[in-house]
Amino acid sequence: MSYITATTLEDALYALAAGPASVIAGGTDWFPAQGDHHFDGTLIDISRLAELRGVSRTDKGWRIGAATTWTDIIKADLPAAFDGLKLAAREVGSVQIQNTGTIAGNLCNASPAADGVPPLLTLNATVELSSTDGTRQMPISAFLQGVRKTDRAAHEILTAIHIPDLPAESKGSFVKLGARKYLVISICMVAVLVTIEAGLVSDIRIGIGAASPVAQRMTALEDALRGLPVTDLPDVVTDDLILGLTPISDVRASADYRQTAASHVIRRAIAQALEGAA
Repeated sequence: MSYITATTLEDALYALAAGPASVIAGGTDWFPAQGDHHFDGTLIDISRLAELRGVSRTDKGWRIGAATTWTDIIKADLPAAFDGLKLAAREVGSVQIQNTGTIAGNLCNASPAADGVPPLLTLNATVELSSTDGTRQMPISAFLQGVRKTDRAAHEILTAIHIPDLPAESKGSFVKLGARKYLVISICMVAVLVTIEAGLVSDIRIGIGAASPVAQRMTALEDALRGLPVTDLPDVVTDDLILGLTPISDVRASADYRQTAASHVIRRAIAQALEGAA
């Protein structure tokens, strides 16, 4: 095995362009995925690249470097719209995993149960992909294409996540349903971002994970809730508006249980977001 510790992003990109290689930062998903397999290729470690670490303000919103850890996100000084992402960060494995695992790794692993994806969907986040040819950006919904499948080309590195500005009144939430409180893979999880103006829902975004091959926005439900008085929301969240889910049965839960649980978790996440908005 060849192990390369990149000292600059340029070095990492040229090393990746030179031939097949795997890229890691925290490696908390990559190493367990190898199992007993003997890896005989090239591994590029980007964890020491300062330009890929941290959360910063831009003229259009916020930039989260790809190698930013979940602990970095928990500690970052961010508006209340990011509360859902911060709550999700606290659900990613143990504290040790949060100290090492990165936001880009969570995306590139492309698990249907990745905790970071639903809140990033509600934040309208885009990913930045870099190569020796330049950079490109795309919405997370386009980047994630299926179970363990993304639009990242073999010669590209996910270098940042960009989040546009949000109204100051926006509040985020995140609710995860699992078999126990800690160290658990989701049965179902929901992130909500809501903006209230004069007692009315001026905007609401709902992302759900672990209930389809890729986490998704609940657009039909969002459309039904926008413009309503806050007091009317619980009555509008009905099963007939929770469309497009294709849950599976596995060791954690049956498909029927996930489908039924979805509406309950959505209501809890909305209530949590409204409590923050109040």
